[in-house]
Amino acid sequence: MRCEDCREALSARLDGEAEPVSPDAHLASCADCQAWFAGAERLRRAMLLRPAPPVPDLTAAILERTPAPSGERWGRRIALAVVAIAQLGLAFAELLGTGHGGVHLGHESSAWNLAVGIGLLTAALLPKTAGGQLPLLTGFVGVLLALSAGDLAAGQVTLSRLSTHLLVVLGLALLFAVHREHRNTGTPLPAATADGGTSAPGSTVDAPAPGRPRPRPFRRQAHGRHAA
Repeated sequence: MRCEDCREALSARLDGEAEPVSPDAHLASCADCQAWFAGAERLRRAMLLRPAPPVPDLTAAILERTPAPSGERWGRRIALAVVAIAQLGLAFAELLGTGHGGVHLGHESSAWNLAVGIGLLTAALLPKTAGGQLPLLTGFVGVLLALSAGDLAAGQVTLSRLSTHLLVVLGLALLFAVHREHRNTGTPLPAATADGGTSAPGSTVDAPAPGRPRPRPFRRQAHGRHAA
């Protein structure tokens, strides 16, 4: 076999094409073809693999902007769950006819109290649902307080009956607290530096402009197989 035929077959091998003839026997005995094949392999590797362009090391800046993991805060959620259970107990008592009666209360208010209790308990178990309940429950509490004040002035309701509304008022306050706590969980903090700045020296991470609030990043809740 001539060196030209051997090198043509080796070139086809390097390109992943079919070899016209097997060059192995000639390659084993020809030093020139061995040197040619080694040079061709180096050239092919140099064309396929290139060094990665240099990039700045942002590890320190990223770690400084990442808040330290904190334990799950259950205090407000447990308090909200207790209020929810009490609200559910009040609703069931009214539905069964063992609660306060009169014009001020009917089956519709009993059903509403039951729904409020279920909503508060859901927010205690799933804090991300708290924000969706705030507008409706805030409007309900506002209207309820205004109507209750009128009923009390007209003598249509007693103070003991109005005291049962404290549960929903307390539930609204805890609902807002749970929503705010859940919203702020995991928000990255500005990077701190030795001189009190908000970015690491030499870092390319953009810092918020002075006097402007830091934009809140979008956070997707991990669940199912995507959870770490």
